[in-house]
Amino acid sequence: MAPRILGTDADDPHGDVEGGQLPQDRQWPESDAERTDVFPPARGELLDSSGPQFDAGATQHMPAVGQRFDAGATQQFDAAATQRFAPQRPDADAPTEQVEGVVPVPAPRAEDDDPGAARRRSLRKAAIIGGAALGVLVVVYGADLLISSGDVPRGVTVAGVDVGGMSRSDAEAELRQKLEPRLTQPVKYQAGDVAESFNPAEAGLKLDWPTTLDNAGDQPLNPFTRLASFFTTREVGVATHAEPQKLAGAMEDVRQAVDRDPMEGTIRFEEGQPIPVDPKQGQKLDVDGAMQAILTQWAGEQAVQLPVAVTPVRSTPEAVRAALEQFAKPAVSGLVLVRGEGKDAVLQPPQIGAALTFEVDEAGQLKPKIDNAKIVEAAGPQLASTEKEGKDAQIVFEGGRPTVQPSEDGKKINWDPSLAPLPEVLLRTENREVKALYENKPAKVTTEDANKYGVKEVIGEFTTKGFASDSGVNIRVVAQKVNGAFVKPGETFSLNGFTGPRTKAQGYVEAGVISDGAPGREVGGGISQFATTLYNAYYFAGMKDAGHKEHSYYISRYPVAREATVFQNHAGASVIDLKFTNDSDTGVAIQTIWSPSSITVKLWGTKRYNVESVTGERHNFTEPQEKAGPTENCQPSNGAQGFTASDTRILRDLSGREVRREPRNVRYNPQPKITCP
Repeated sequence: MAPRILGTDADDPHGDVEGGQLPQDRQWPESDAERTDVFPPARGELLDSSGPQFDAGATQHMPAVGQRFDAGATQQFDAAATQRFAPQRPDADAPTEQVEGVVPVPAPRAEDDDPGAARRRSLRKAAIIGGAALGVLVVVYGADLLISSGDVPRGVTVAGVDVGGMSRSDAEAELRQKLEPRLTQPVKYQAGDVAESFNPAEAGLKLDWPTTLDNAGDQPLNPFTRLASFFTTREVGVATHAEPQKLAGAMEDVRQAVDRDPMEGTIRFEEGQPIPVDPKQGQKLDVDGAMQAILTQWAGEQAVQLPVAVTPVRSTPEAVRAALEQFAKPAVSGLVLVRGEGKDAVLQPPQIGAALTFEVDEAGQLKPKIDNAKIVEAAGPQLASTEKEGKDAQIVFEGGRPTVQPSEDGKKINWDPSLAPLPEVLLRTENREVKALYENKPAKVTTEDANKYGVKEVIGEFTTKGFASDSGVNIRVVAQKVNGAFVKPGETFSLNGFTGPRTKAQGYVEAGVISDGAPGREVGGGISQFATTLYNAYYFAGMKDAGHKEHSYYISRYPVAREATVFQNHAGASVIDLKFTNDSDTGVAIQTIWSPSSITVKLWGTKRYNVESVTGERHNFTEPQEKAGPTENCQPSNGAQGFTASDTRILRDLSGREVRREPRNVRYNPQPKITCP
């Protein structure tokens, strides 16, 4: 049987093929000649040359392109014959062989070429892969969970020590090995700009190992958390056992080291050389926050960062450097002269530097300030001979009567205006000098004032006798000090204030005193006799009592309920004082007359009153108690009764009219009976 040729007549595209007409495209909607044209001729390779031979007859039933489909012909297709060719991938680079006389046949459209089918295949493939991956993950997750059950979670670190994935016992052993050496070392901390350390043992700090591992938690069940633990770490703070009192003490030490007030920048001087001091912001430790940080981080390798509250400053290091160059250095670059009348004072750079300070203004700039008092301290003694001290008019006693010693005006340097140009002078390199400006200093009490005070007659006086020689020394010293004292109208005279400390440096000696009812000795003993004499003098002068205190025990040489004592401690501070106020319109001068056996005090002024003293009867007696004396220098005594008494001062004007009465009740304690061992 002759082979059929697949193709068309070259001269007539619609010619007879086996006597049949080619249908038009519209008659065969399924036909797509344009699409089949893009398919290259199929190439094949025989799988087995010894296999069945190609059956040409089977292919004769395949219709040519455009030929009517013959179902019957396809039934004669020998499928077995087509299996002799192995499927081949088209080789785009290989030349296409055209079999002579054979027209290329388009490949039939397979189901796989449908886009929907391709998507379904992709989805099925993805589902298979995803399911497989999920299965693998489930298996891995289960294995990881099983293997890690009961261990410290993966990725956990404690004070920088990696214990993740370990068993609790191994983790505790690892922590003890790595951390215990640190527990005896000083704990470093950083608080603001303060870097210090403290002893953990002194702070009462100890590690609680089980609780620390409890804080790490259990193995997480969340698979994503477990997966993340392969790539991340989680720091767990140490659990600390602390002794509260020790920790509080350590925190107080830390607070004292950290806390400070803000310090503005300044410039200080050392031996005349300026040294810049940069500003420091203030800081205050957050004690609660710092304690928490120490409890959780003290065992770590890094310094514990402690929280502080910061107070800013206005100045800057740049402002300090500007003041240094623009003022401080020029100011101490040379000497400064203070020109006085007939004499000059020299200010050396160290003296200038000692008087210079700097203040920070609102803009943060350093402004120089000169302490004039320190300049005067340096220059004043050099110019003292150019000044003259003034003298107030004084009441002095000559021939037993008061006279006025004339006043003298003084001449002093007025330092504030004299030093006003100094800031500008300090910036100079030449002509560094200022001029001392003098002014007259009138006396506070002029001769005319003293004559107007009316000091012309004795207005009150009193004398006491009978004192030991050592007490007499002290009475003489204080009498010389008080003699000539002048009390202006309205002023108050204080005996302790006028004499100042009464110590050996002022010429006082040890003398007898009564202490707790027993005889003793103190420097300045016997002064109370002078106080009693002065009290009675101003009592009879009609002066206003401004405060006094009687002795605790009655002393027979003094008037009952009309006497006084004074006392200073060993440092010279006043404890019991004697004071009176001049409530008259004229001045009062005090005159003292001392002899080895007596002391007299007179008050001079203008007489206002005639004064009478009325002493009441003693009553309310109490018996002395026996008291053991000291083991050394004991002086026995029989003691004396205690009692109550009164005194009334009656003041009458010069016409004899009673002005007022001033009663006073006094209670004297019984003087104990001293027995010696």
